[in-house]
Amino acid sequence: MPRTTLRQLNGFDDRPATLPEAVLVLVDYQNTYTTGVMELEGWRPALDAAANLLARAREVGSPVIHVVNDGGAGTPYDVHSEIGRIHDDVAPRHDEAVVVKSAPNAFVGTDLGELVERTGRTDVVIAGFMTNMCVTFTAEGAFLGGFRPTIVADACATRPLESAGTPVSALSLHEAALATIGDLYGVVVRTGDELT
Repeated sequence: MPRTTLRQLNGFDDRPATLPEAVLVLVDYQNTYTTGVMELEGWRPALDAAANLLARAREVGSPVIHVVNDGGAGTPYDVHSEIGRIHDDVAPRHDEAVVVKSAPNAFVGTDLGELVERTGRTDVVIAGFMTNMCVTFTAEGAFLGGFRPTIVADACATRPLESAGTPVSALSLHEAALATIGDLYGVVVRTGDELT
């Protein structure tokens, strides 16, 4: 039986963004998540989906904003070293903005909100690493900032964790995060192909 969401109770629009009218925000597609201690389950297919989404956005002329987390020297998030750089498959072009953040919500302490506002668009399409962390909190930030987020599920990935000693699989965590987003913060689509 379908569940009633907070979005439905509040009368929010549940139509996904259309790519030509949205801003694409790519969150933390850093090498950090493709190798070593922070390697995510399913990062390769998610990155492939993100590359396809990026190519489509460029083709239709959507503004693209890349977000990276800078954890500083010596961390897996050092944006000045290879491990912390954006993966080559989704590397920014010279005309695409790169926002450097230090919090899971990419709108906190950055100019991301201003960059989106300057486009004159309210729809943002969000995809990235990790689903349960920076994707979720950036979707929340977009929602609270008055934007209308759509999240592309197959272009996101995460890693397994534990909850008070109970293992939580990466897939369970991924789906739970998407359910949280879809309950209030934004519209979730399974693939970028759903965005017209």
